Order: sequence, then C-alpha cells, then structure tokens
Amino acid sequence: MAEKKKTLTVRQTGSSIRRPKDQHATLVGLGLGRIGKQRTLEDTPSVRGMIRKVAHMVAIVEK
Repeated sequence: MAEKKKTLTVRQTGSSIRRPKDQHATLVGLGLGRIGKQRTLEDTPSVRGMIRKVAHMVAIVEK
C-alpha cells in the first residue's frame, strides 16, 4: 500500500501589512497572501516552523 502523507490545512487570519518583510515572505512561502485564503500543506518540520513564525496571522483549520 502507498504511504499516506499527513497534511495540514492553514488559513490566513491576519494581514501582513506593517509586519516585517520576513514574515510577509513566510506567508508567501506558505502559499498565502490574503486574509481568508487557505492552503493544504504537507506536515513537515519546515512547514511547522514557518507556521510557528507567523502563528499570530494564521490558524490551522484541520490536521
């Protein structure tokens, strides 16, 4: 059987206006950029670190 990869669905809840450029770049790296936009991402340590960096602007919808 094929191994099923774990995923996270992330939604942007806050604006990147008046935030440091690296936080805006992290949101773009996650595939976000507008409030309300959602992305389903593979659950890896690097993605978890990016989410932790902008945790005040994103919410995990489902695991």
